[in-house]
Amino acid sequence: MSIIEQIRKNVYDGDENNTVELVKKALDEGKTANEILDDGLVEGLRTTGDAFERGEKFIPEMLLSSESMKKAMVILNPLLLEGSGAGFGKAVMATVEGDVHDIGLELVGTMFETAGFEVRNMGPDVPTEDIVEAEKEDQPHIVGLSALLSNTMDVMPDVIDALKEAGLRDSVKVMVGGAPVKQDFADEIGADGWAYDAASAVPKAKELRAQLPE
Repeated sequence: MSIIEQIRKNVYDGDENNTVELVKKALDEGKTANEILDDGLVEGLRTTGDAFERGEKFIPEMLLSSESMKKAMVILNPLLLEGSGAGFGKAVMATVEGDVHDIGLELVGTMFETAGFEVRNMGPDVPTEDIVEAEKEDQPHIVGLSALLSNTMDVMPDVIDALKEAGLRDSVKVMVGGAPVKQDFADEIGADGWAYDAASAVPKAKELRAQLPE
C-alpha cells in the first residue's frame, strides 16, 4: 500500500495520530502538499461521506475522520498557501444555525484560500442574522452554507430569504453543501450552486464568481 493510500485509509478510519505521521512521512518522501491533500485526505473524507450515505458510518465516525483531516491540515496549510493566488474574490462560509458540525467546512475554506479567495469562516451553528450581517460587512462574492444534519437543511432557504429581504441577494452567489444536501435541494431553494465535496466546490465557486461584476 502506497503512502497516499495509507493516508486515505487512516482518514477513513479516523486515526488522527497516524494520519499526521503519514502526512509528515509523505512530505519527507517528496510528495507535494496538493497531492497529499487531493489524493489522500480529500479522497479519504470522500470515501467516508459515501459510507455515511450508505448507512455504513455514522456521525461520530465522520467526526473522527474530520478530526484526523484537521490535524493533518495544520501541517499542510502553510505549504498550500505558499503557492496560492490572491485577490480572486471574497467568500463567507458557515454551518447553519442548529448544526454544530464543521465537517468539511475548514477544508473547503482552505481550498478556497489556496485558489485565491479571501475567506471568512464563521464556523458552526451560525445564526441567519449573523450571516446576513457578514454579507453587509464583507460584501463577499460567495456565501457558502453547510449542513450535516437533514433537519438543519431547512435553515438554508431561510438564509436566502433573509438575504433577499436585506436587498443583498442579487450581489452574491449562494453555494450549499454537506452530506444530506443534493443538487435538487439546491435548485428547490434557489441556491446558485452545489458541490458534492471540497474538491468540486472550488471550480463551482470560480464559475459563479465569474458571473459577478468586478
